Amino acid sequence: MATVGASVGASLPPVGAAFAQSTPAAAKGPKLLEMDGKAKLAILGDKPLVAETQAELMDDDVTPTDKLFIRNNGQVPDVTGDAKAWKIKIDGEVNTPLEISVGELASRFPNVTYNLMLECGGNGRSFFAPEARGNQWTNGGAGCPQWTGVRLADVLKAAGVKPSAVYTGHYGADPTLAGETDKPTISRGVPMAKAMEEHTLIAFKLNGQDIPLIHGAPVRLVVPGWPASASTKWLKRIWVRDKEHDGPGMGGFSYRVPKTPIVPGSKGNEKDMAILESMPVRSVITFPADGTRLAAGARKLDLRGHAWAGDYDIKTVDISTDYGVTWKSAKVNPPANKFAWQRFTASIDLPTAGYYEVWARATDSKGVTQPFAAANWNPQGYGGNPINRIRVLVES
Repeated sequence: MATVGASVGASLPPVGAAFAQSTPAAAKGPKLLEMDGKAKLAILGDKPLVAETQAELMDDDVTPTDKLFIRNNGQVPDVTGDAKAWKIKIDGEVNTPLEISVGELASRFPNVTYNLMLECGGNGRSFFAPEARGNQWTNGGAGCPQWTGVRLADVLKAAGVKPSAVYTGHYGADPTLAGETDKPTISRGVPMAKAMEEHTLIAFKLNGQDIPLIHGAPVRLVVPGWPASASTKWLKRIWVRDKEHDGPGMGGFSYRVPKTPIVPGSKGNEKDMAILESMPVRSVITFPADGTRLAAGARKLDLRGHAWAGDYDIKTVDISTDYGVTWKSAKVNPPANKFAWQRFTASIDLPTAGYYEVWARATDSKGVTQPFAAANWNPQGYGGNPINRIRVLVES
């Protein structure tokens, strides 16, 4: 670590032309967020606010609140008054509809705390070629903070879920970009099996503190391992339905991927799309930073990062410094709990001075490995998870 110098960024050439989509060009660098309580995240959009976490800021075992990415779909609601008095409605295919306050939730049901992945459905979108629609995320639309709340399953059981229940529909208090409060900005849901999974939470604390407004205060859903659009912020209602939910964000190409591979850049067929559920396997090198210079004489690189795979665990992470000709196994730590990311570390030999691309690829517990390039192109750019690459220069 003592030999690691400053990042040189754009002074190094892009990652090899065959894989240029893995390091999107940003000659001037991204616009950085200036917000109290938040790190200088890279802004991808301002209407609504979208900001991702740079790879070197993803190095903590538990993502600090200030480093957690931001993804809004509408405006941030005006939340005032006693947070414990905020009420959530549970209705639909239940025997006893509930309207329950945050304070009642916390006192009536067992409180649990887990480290849980939150990941934007479009994470990795910038790696697709040709470019897909939407915010051009690299790998920073993800984080693994600590969440405290109650199990959604416990609340649904208290409401008495009917045998006819198939899906949930989630509603938040965020106004649309036009300021409308009488219709949802987005309303996604999950199958009952995912809603009843023990790690799916109605959360009211983030890293031991009240959830900040920008992250959904006073209460939000956390549906780990699935697109974060299902983890509704400013939660007001959970509608238990007897069919697949059809709210805004559930149809067309939204959070949906092709059942049959399509030609990159083509229009696609809405009737041949499936809902994106478990997020794909991904690895991110968090140290050293992309574009790092090493002092003359350095012949070893100690690196670390995180890997995760939606509903699944990470089986292996492999590292290459010769463009994939050979690979070396990294050490992979077990997750803190199910749906937490996993730390990987490796010590890599650098035989000479010069330019290196360090590649990382993860394989999940199903045996699925990250591809060399973003695969399965789709109009909205979901599932882009090519092997991760950083550039390192050893001085002569």
